Amino acid sequence: MTTTSSAPLAPPPPLAPPGLRGVVVTETALGDVLGDEGAYHYRGYSGVELARTRDVEEAWFLLHRGHLPAPAERAAFGAEVAAARDLGPAVRAALPGIAAAGAGAAPLTGLRTALSLLAVEEQLRPVLDLDPAQRAADALRLCAVTPTVLAALHRLRAGLEPVAPRPDLGTAANWLWMLSGADPEARHVAAVQRYLVATLDHGFNASTFTARVVASTGADVAAAVVAALGAFSGPLHGGAPDRALAALDEIGSPDRAGAWVRARVAAGEKVMGFGHAVYRTADPRAVLLRETAQELGGDLADVATEVEQRVVDVLAQLKPGRALHANVEFYAGVVLELCGVERVLFTPTFAVSRVVGWSAHVLEQAGEGKVVRPAARYAGPAPRPVPAAPGAKPASVRPSQASAVGS
Repeated sequence: MTTTSSAPLAPPPPLAPPGLRGVVVTETALGDVLGDEGAYHYRGYSGVELARTRDVEEAWFLLHRGHLPAPAERAAFGAEVAAARDLGPAVRAALPGIAAAGAGAAPLTGLRTALSLLAVEEQLRPVLDLDPAQRAADALRLCAVTPTVLAALHRLRAGLEPVAPRPDLGTAANWLWMLSGADPEARHVAAVQRYLVATLDHGFNASTFTARVVASTGADVAAAVVAALGAFSGPLHGGAPDRALAALDEIGSPDRAGAWVRARVAAGEKVMGFGHAVYRTADPRAVLLRETAQELGGDLADVATEVEQRVVDVLAQLKPGRALHANVEFYAGVVLELCGVERVLFTPTFAVSRVVGWSAHVLEQAGEGKVVRPAARYAGPAPRPVPAAPGAKPASVRPSQASAVGS
């Protein structure tokens, strides 16, 4: 005799919090963000201390190859990077058209197009089909060529000829050189280098997670980086530095900061440049860049420092119990402005650094061999029959069709 169990169905698993806040999806050896402590690191080394003492290539080597380079390793790696900066003929030929077509668009849209073309030109293969050495070579190529593409697109949009990268310059100096065509000031190189090293990687943010999801499918490195760029372009992520500086412009003088913040909060608007999804204390990158701005000097640095304090004080009154400090975007805009980088290039400069972190995560994810495939809880209507189309006759099956179906 057959019986039917009356045991209740198991309850569905709980939903993850909005934005997957605090959900641990995998392990990584690349770094961590310690929100309660106000610190972050790359492979155990403080990101802030690396930014103070090491150049971009050393920190890049650390993320991609697992340890800080010895002098000979640093020299060899620098030569590898220099050799990988030049554009291929197909991408070089396409850049004027990309620049013209995207004259009113954000610069990162052109970069996405150029990197997709580079993947075609160089026939990049899926990471699933590559050994670790070839994966690493593809990642290095994408990181090295990104600033070359961005600087060329910017100059072409301004009606200027692109400036070729120089093998004698590191990443930070080359970025400033390719933008202006003039030898950059040493203090500007040092400031931009600090910024780049400080922002190479920062936990499982939206763009990094996007890169890992695409890499988990076994796609090529360029596909993962282009996907990350799409996530990064949003104003709630990488697109924030210029908006934070625009807010500083709108405030004007420090004595207007309080009223400006109160109006924004009352309107339910975001206060760009303040607050962070992870940090519950001061953003260590903002602290570093505040010091950098003060070292560069000038009225903008002084005004920014005073406005920051007034905004933080008012936010503490309006939102008691929430730690809302200046984040990296607030002082990133100040430092880059002081170094002569145009505002339209703030987010591209961020991408010059973050592509190193994305590609490091792509390499790590490629070694896992598991597709990222989360689930969603359905919240729509219950299953129901499809109604007949208005005026439709009932469907029929001819005998020959029925016979075929039955077989």
